[in-house]
Amino acid sequence: MTAERLFDDGANRYDALLVVSFGGPEGPEDVMPFLDNVLEGLRLPEAAKRAVARRYERFGGVSPINAHTRALVAALEDALARAGLALPVYCGNRNWHPLLPDTLRKMETDGIERAAAFVTSTFGSYNGCRKYREDLHAAARGLERPPQIDKLRYGYNHPGFIAAFTERVRDALAKIPAKRRDDAPILFTAHSLPEAAARRAPYVEQLREACALVAAGLGRPGSRRRLVFQSRNARYGPDDWLGPDVRDALAEEKSNGATDVVLAPIGFVCDHLEVVLDLDVEAKERADELGIGMVRAATVGTHPEFVGMVLDLVRERMTADPVRAALGSRGPSHDLCPSDCCPSGRPGPGKPAIGGHPLPPAWPDPPPDR
Repeated sequence: MTAERLFDDGANRYDALLVVSFGGPEGPEDVMPFLDNVLEGLRLPEAAKRAVARRYERFGGVSPINAHTRALVAALEDALARAGLALPVYCGNRNWHPLLPDTLRKMETDGIERAAAFVTSTFGSYNGCRKYREDLHAAARGLERPPQIDKLRYGYNHPGFIAAFTERVRDALAKIPAKRRDDAPILFTAHSLPEAAARRAPYVEQLREACALVAAGLGRPGSRRRLVFQSRNARYGPDDWLGPDVRDALAEEKSNGATDVVLAPIGFVCDHLEVVLDLDVEAKERADELGIGMVRAATVGTHPEFVGMVLDLVRERMTADPVRAALGSRGPSHDLCPSDCCPSGRPGPGKPAIGGHPLPPAWPDPPPDR
């Protein structure tokens, strides 16, 4: 059997950069249509859907993600111009306006032939990788001259991402009094997933690697730190989801003698509603109940090192035989997704997707629980 090619070593010519994000509602009337998009194809009881809607309603139906994505687009436009790369930046969302089909139609009208796509998800999972690739494939259907889209590789261990998030965590630690700072554990948080899906993806291993790299960058490689999870409210069906939940972890740290803790949302590149509600509201309420000081690190957002990482990933795909920057022991992630990359964990055949090899005739059995 011939090994699948995972890296693109050609000097590709691009005429646009496409930023692909999750999207979020921007008013009360958007919430239910937005959730219809998010939950399409899932058998979520209506009562559970209403419960999710109430979380958005606590914030007037507005998620911060769209504003953050627009800020990233503006930062990338400025950085590309300063770097002398004449690439217009488009934005398309999976679940809310501007939706991917509308954006690709606009790109077709503008004569874009080939674009590099940066997906605002740094770690490999079905929802963070293959689902976006499926949606990009679907968005191009029906277009007469759809642009070719090349998805850029994961940036979880890129020096730019690690430097940016290390600085965010360092800033959070600085808010703790100096005499207690070294004893404060760091709880790195990421979105929980069904365990069946996580077993078929590199998600957890990539998160652990990134957490270790940030801890090393802080000069605290042996300090108390943990990977914990949030947003388990999104659970559907009988499957177990990744844990521990951040609120349970706070109680455990309190019982272990912690007086302060830093929450570091390493699994998110910008503030989603989940970051704000799960951490700034619900985790903070739990910390106050426990009598433990809590500081939340900012997401990387438009940190210059993170914006520079995106430019570096674009340049890689425009350069023959590039040097791919990566820290840690896992090496650079792939340019072209293998055929068994990040399946959903649900039965049945997968959907066609851009940026990778064709689906296998049947998914292999997942590895045993780690």
